[in-house]
Amino acid sequence: MKETILIIGACGQIGTELTLKLRTQKGAKNVIATDIREGSEELMQSGIFEILDATNKEDILHLIQKYNITDVYLMAAMLSVTAEKFPDKAWSLNMGSLFNVLDLAKEKQIQKVFWPSSIAVFGNSTPRNNTPQETITEPSTVYGISKLAGERWCAYYHDRYGVDVRTIRYPGIISWKTLPGGGTTDYAVDIFYQAIQKQQYTCFLKEDTKLPMLYMDDAIKATMDIMETTPMKKYIPYNIGGISFTPQEIAFEITKQIPNFKMDYKIDFRQEIADSWPNSIDDSPAKKDWNWEHHFNITDLTSEMIKHLKEKLKVVV
Repeated sequence: MKETILIIGACGQIGTELTLKLRTQKGAKNVIATDIREGSEELMQSGIFEILDATNKEDILHLIQKYNITDVYLMAAMLSVTAEKFPDKAWSLNMGSLFNVLDLAKEKQIQKVFWPSSIAVFGNSTPRNNTPQETITEPSTVYGISKLAGERWCAYYHDRYGVDVRTIRYPGIISWKTLPGGGTTDYAVDIFYQAIQKQQYTCFLKEDTKLPMLYMDDAIKATMDIMETTPMKKYIPYNIGGISFTPQEIAFEITKQIPNFKMDYKIDFRQEIADSWPNSIDDSPAKKDWNWEHHFNITDLTSEMIKHLKEKLKVVV
């Protein structure tokens, strides 16, 4: 059967760029983008788009049958900061959408599912440095709780019903194309906008708060690579790590290209969330099982962000 892909949550930070990349590789007509709202002009003009509520199973099934979908990428979610404000809505979206897709896969309506997890599954009791693939997972946020529960349900559907579902645990994602959507690591994107436009940034995390980060190109590659690998005998929510840095370290890199850039700090509730997450990630199982490797270091990332954002924001260089 020909591979036809449905992306649910295609207008989000990762979903937008994933859709565009998949359309480049698989053909625009073979990648159906959906979301609760329309996305960027580039996304909307790149191929088929349908409005879809991820919590409505019948609507998902309708599109699966309409387009003969084989693979679903479920990217719809309420992220950490927003979820703390609306816990009921976050749980309903994050878990309801997952059950819908897993049930459709169990019913053999689709062949393969990608569902992303996050470093938010870890907590204060987790080893902070080089956090292992298998370790203590005691999340303290609504987002983290939903992701940990989702991992266990994916494992259950895999073991009980033979559902082919693949998962990676994203760290913080950094991209110049799409604005972040309410995560604790958002500072690492916003800092570039403020540096270019105002040459000043007020950070909501402490200067020495180290968190794992990944440039968007690496995140998209990891997502596509795990879906291309052979079916796995065991469901594993794979750690993927990229680079780990602090606000102070990324600010230093920015000053190499924007010498007048200054940063101060106004710590808020997001610090407590960040303090429950790892400093760095052990992703050796992903490297071993499907040859995962990141390519962008902190210097590369900074250069790419500043270059592309200056073009996007029409800043005279």
